[in-house]
Amino acid sequence: MTIRPGESRDFRTAYASARAGAGFTTDTLGLFWAVGSDVISYLQGILSQDIGGLAPGQAARSFLLAPRGKLDALLWVLRDEDRVGIVTDATLRGAVIDSLSRWRLRVDVEFRDDPRPVLDVWGPTDLVPGAPGGWRDKQGLLVAELREQPVRRRLVAGLDPQQLEELGAVPIGRRVLDSFRVEAGEPRMGIDVDAKTIPQETGLVPEAVSFTKGCFLGQELVARIDSRGRVNRHLRGIRMLGPAIPPAGAQVTHEGRVVGELTTVGESPVMQAPIALALIRREAQPGSRVAVTWDQAGTEAEIHDLPMTGRPA
Repeated sequence: MTIRPGESRDFRTAYASARAGAGFTTDTLGLFWAVGSDVISYLQGILSQDIGGLAPGQAARSFLLAPRGKLDALLWVLRDEDRVGIVTDATLRGAVIDSLSRWRLRVDVEFRDDPRPVLDVWGPTDLVPGAPGGWRDKQGLLVAELREQPVRRRLVAGLDPQQLEELGAVPIGRRVLDSFRVEAGEPRMGIDVDAKTIPQETGLVPEAVSFTKGCFLGQELVARIDSRGRVNRHLRGIRMLGPAIPPAGAQVTHEGRVVGELTTVGESPVMQAPIALALIRREAQPGSRVAVTWDQAGTEAEIHDLPMTGRPA
């Protein structure tokens, strides 16, 4: 992530300013458009979300799955009349386009970059008019709602960082962003989840998957687990019970058995503790006490459901 001059501000000041108002990063989200006469039917057969069932102006989470049903990418889709916006991690934009293009045979579908600056905005304050629960693109300014709780997140395309600062937003660095992501239970592909991850392990299936729209790429595994199976791991929040901040990769142990390792680590002034994300084996349920160890150090911790609201579920 690019570090701008304003990002050197104290972590707690930047965190508090964004949590109460708005903070942004400049290079975490990517946006491109799927266009063409076959775009709705094509994406309907590829993505896990019910593209055809969304009304123009709606925004929704989706998965792009590999043929065997494991994760290829985490997405949001922005349904328009005759095009669909696709939001993904900025570093994976090209890979997602390549994956979507792999199945494009004798169909009228193209993928086009959005040329506008794309900003990732966290915090409750409405700096620019948006569309609650959806998105709008008016006079060159696009605002899409990506999540509401516990920290609101929006994509803003069409303003440069200086313009957003003039409206009252503060630039935030990786520490603040990671803390918000952990609190929200917002995984990052390649860090918190990867190509070995089963969709149900993420906790995002209720938002991202339609079980009524018909077939889509990778559907068989997702449907089989939904109907008669269960997964052995779940994305969880970890709240440290001591002041030590462990590194990513620290082991999580429950009743003498390793049940996972930390992926993203942050600090939460709201929860008054270091926090982290981890894929945790199902025997360590929310509320369980665990040990987190690294090098020659360690701390006691507690498993939380996501999003993290201050107490285990």
